[in-house]
Amino acid sequence: MSKISLLGIGLMGLPMAKRLLSEGVELTVWNRTQEKCLSLKEDGAAVAEDLSEVAQSDIIITMLADGQVVEEVISMLLPQLTKQHLVIDMSSTSQKEVISIADKVESTGARFIDAPVSGGVKGAEEGTLAIMAGSRDERTFEEANVVFSSMGRATRVGDVGSGQLSKLANQAIVGGTIAIVSEAVLLLERAGVDSEAFRRALSGGFADSTILQLHGKRMSERTFEPGGKVTTQLKDEKNVLEAAQSLNLELPVTKAIYERYQDLSENMGKGDLDHSALFLQLLKINNLG
Repeated sequence: MSKISLLGIGLMGLPMAKRLLSEGVELTVWNRTQEKCLSLKEDGAAVAEDLSEVAQSDIIITMLADGQVVEEVISMLLPQLTKQHLVIDMSSTSQKEVISIADKVESTGARFIDAPVSGGVKGAEEGTLAIMAGSRDERTFEEANVVFSSMGRATRVGDVGSGQLSKLANQAIVGGTIAIVSEAVLLLERAGVDSEAFRRALSGGFADSTILQLHGKRMSERTFEPGGKVTTQLKDEKNVLEAAQSLNLELPVTKAIYERYQDLSENMGKGDLDHSALFLQLLKINNLG
């Protein structure tokens, strides 16, 4: 496998880097806060002290906070990119942002794929991420798939930008499911029904889901250590609505959930909690919080 650089060692970037290193990849890591990279040295990663070192790798992966940060970092890298480089953005950005980033990267002769992921920290740790890839052609996707196979299961969903739009659709489903699971959990609690027994009863049934089993448990236990943050879900919900607006669509359920996450983050100060903490906003609505 080619040399790889991974930019962004956060909640998702750290376990993704560990998966690549476990496969024997020659990996360079970079983060604006360099201390976040140091633990990876023990696993064999090289820590880039300067962004210029990143371009020594043929494949550059970005896993950064949002589209604005990706654009800033890629803009600094542009003078060093050549036709030998493949840039893979695995961050969650808007479709508009990712197309702008792709245009800049491809102007240098380098290739570009947008490949956001779903599965959270647990999926990153276990190498079971769902990866939605948008590329100009199948050949570029197959080249990148060698890398993706270390982190999960990748599917090419179309041209550049399609990956981000698919991720936004995924996040709309996630947000909606979290909202309805929170209502079900609260309903059961108020009626005195055993939530754990309920989850077991639904296991394997039509209404079963990872969100029910994982986040339903978190809601019952009131433990919201972040796997996917409220602020990230809020950003994604906003991007879904912007994409819908560009297509002249109204998404009333997504709009309502966006407003609830906005309240949870901005008014309740819970932005750093797991996105399943939407349950706390439901408690507020019911004057139970």
